[in-house]
Amino acid sequence: MNGETLGELRYLDSSVTPSLYRNGRVLTRRDPDGSDAGTEGVKVAPRELLIESGRAGAPGGACNLASNGFELLRRPLADAALDFLDHRQVVSGYYEDCARLVAEHTGARAFAFDHNVRSAQGKKHRHRIKGGQQVQGPALMVHGDYTLTSAPQRLRDLTRPPGINDTLRGVLGDDQALIAPALAEAALAPGGRFAIINVWRNIAAEPVATYPLALCDGQSVDPEDLVVFEIHYQDRIGENYFARHAARHRWYYYPAMTRDEALLIKQWDSAGALARSGGSQGDASAAAAPCTFSFHTAFDDTQTPPDAPDRLSIEVRCMVIYA
Repeated sequence: MNGETLGELRYLDSSVTPSLYRNGRVLTRRDPDGSDAGTEGVKVAPRELLIESGRAGAPGGACNLASNGFELLRRPLADAALDFLDHRQVVSGYYEDCARLVAEHTGARAFAFDHNVRSAQGKKHRHRIKGGQQVQGPALMVHGDYTLTSAPQRLRDLTRPPGINDTLRGVLGDDQALIAPALAEAALAPGGRFAIINVWRNIAAEPVATYPLALCDGQSVDPEDLVVFEIHYQDRIGENYFARHAARHRWYYYPAMTRDEALLIKQWDSAGALARSGGSQGDASAAAAPCTFSFHTAFDDTQTPPDAPDRLSIEVRCMVIYA
């Protein structure tokens, strides 16, 4: 199959009304430690689709962060002994490595501010990270992490001391912010630019075989595909975009990812076409802009053997500010 595979991707049903801004119709709630506590208005419509390999030599091997919204890099761990199930070790050590990687690749300033560790078995058995929240399950829903509203709001949030659910609370304390307000305002002003980029990594000894990550080419997404998904935390409301299926969507994955590889995933780019146009199809200047983000999702790969090891992964979110 030339690196292709079939996988089930969970979209929202076509009957769900598209939305670029919050309307209180599709949402989830989080408990005090940030774990899932139920959803409303989510009508799922799974689809079995062809997913191409993004590895070198495959048709999708030329995908890059700027145009498509994702890119695979070889980046062995700086600390091979790091315990990813210890919250303090990740925040005090691995965050710096991720921020450095993103800064080097983009030529901008990068600030790591949040992370999730994911494992299907860890979620099932309610494993808890030392000093942190419970291990999350693979995100089995086509989504983008930020919206026209929540992306700039997240940047503004990082100019204030961490909230109750912020992973940096134990590092920064109650009176220190990650990003200077003046730096953020310059990035949010006309002519400024910011982005949010995830560093996704397999942290198991074995290559990923179960629930690999699929990524949608950002150039194949239109505003009418989007539905705001609200995340009601104890102290704030965040937003993602979920997606309705469109035949134009092009999907890729990286088979058998190892610990020595890092996958950069663009979650938002204020210079992107959607961000610049505000969802309007009539902005000609936005047509030549980079993509705003890449939809992504874990998926059930039809080629996964029944005895394949559980996937254990981490994603670290980085706020990126261009000078």
